[in-house]
Amino acid sequence: MIITTIAALTSPPIYAMPSFSRQTGQACSSCHTQSFGPNLTPFGRSFKLGGYTMGGGSGTNAKLPPISAMIMGTFTNTQKDQTVQSQSQPDGTLLPGYNKNNNFTFDQASLFYAGRIYGNLGAFSQLTYNGYSERLEMDNTDIRFADQLDIGDTPVTYGISLNNNPTVQDLWNTTPAWGFPYTGSEVQPGVGASPLIDGALGSQVGGTTAYTMINNLLYLEAGAYGSFSSNFQRGFGIGAPDRVSLDGPAPYWRAALQHDWKGHYFSLGHFGMSADVIPQRDRMFGADHYTDVAVDATYQFLADPKHIFEIKSTYIYEDQRLSATRQAAGDPATGKTYLTAFKINAAYTFDQTYGITFAYNKINGSHMPLFDDVGTIVDQARPNSQFFTAELVYVPFGKFTSMLSPWLNLRTSLQYIGYSQANGTNSQASYNNTLMINGWLAF
Repeated sequence: MIITTIAALTSPPIYAMPSFSRQTGQACSSCHTQSFGPNLTPFGRSFKLGGYTMGGGSGTNAKLPPISAMIMGTFTNTQKDQTVQSQSQPDGTLLPGYNKNNNFTFDQASLFYAGRIYGNLGAFSQLTYNGYSERLEMDNTDIRFADQLDIGDTPVTYGISLNNNPTVQDLWNTTPAWGFPYTGSEVQPGVGASPLIDGALGSQVGGTTAYTMINNLLYLEAGAYGSFSSNFQRGFGIGAPDRVSLDGPAPYWRAALQHDWKGHYFSLGHFGMSADVIPQRDRMFGADHYTDVAVDATYQFLADPKHIFEIKSTYIYEDQRLSATRQAAGDPATGKTYLTAFKINAAYTFDQTYGITFAYNKINGSHMPLFDDVGTIVDQARPNSQFFTAELVYVPFGKFTSMLSPWLNLRTSLQYIGYSQANGTNSQASYNNTLMINGWLAF
């Protein structure tokens, strides 16, 4: 339950930083299909691949330090009222001070260092005030060194990434850190299970990966992650009781093929991770083992910037060996369990300003133990969930001709999530249906 709880409460935002635009002299619409976050164009992927160091800006804007800021807020309505934590309901789904329904939330305010540090060294680093839990925390960070060379007539880009969230360094919007949906609120209901690599490790681990892009065609990456110490996590606002602890290095790998043919962009990839996780951070019974393997694909039609079409899909299979969790709960069962997650979304964007996205998610898995508050198994259940998402987006700024470019960026969205299955049940799945209105401003 450690893994599933964290993943359910973790949203995966990605941002188009005004500091990037000032540094490169390019509008945000050069890097992003909807002008301001989140889907990257081939130009945006090249900028990230090169370590956030590309120049080209001029004048006062280009000389300013690469600092940006952001605020985000959401209105959330659910089909059925949720429960609020209190003395009589300590296991409520919402923190004290919130309504059972129809909540306006100040989700976060963030400060970014986003751009070149020196020479071939650059960074995307985020410090966030979490408005829901009311704490300051270290957020997504990716520090890179990158360079280029030619081997014969073949161009090769290579680099090293130091980051704190597996897949945060990835170039594609199919991997968990940057996948759809790009906005969310911590007051929305969530499904109770997702693979380890799908958000459960964010900000709690640190890792180093080495990567290369060969001939703008083949991408290869490999590295490993380890847990930050308890003192470090507490000092940076991530010392929650249900945080994850890795037992030893956790290998991570990535491979992808890409091709851009007259405005038709294709990519096909694979990524994975193998990790030993100490349940409840208690080593008495050893560690659980997770192996996640995934395939992903992207298609973008970019020949006409007035009409952009995208399809993105990911499938993750997770092999689980939960011997430590079962022993701690007194469960005599042995053997492995599994979890699968399938995601697909299709999007259309007009004039890089108006967007519509439809998405489908399906989670399946074998029977898993359900625990009470003291770790005793009370039942067995399948984690199966199935839901659909529809989103309308309006992005008024982010082009060369936009007001106060490149300083002002705004994205507004209307999102509806409908459940046909949630946490193994069909009969009450629709209780989780959620309507959200979101706005975020970056400057």
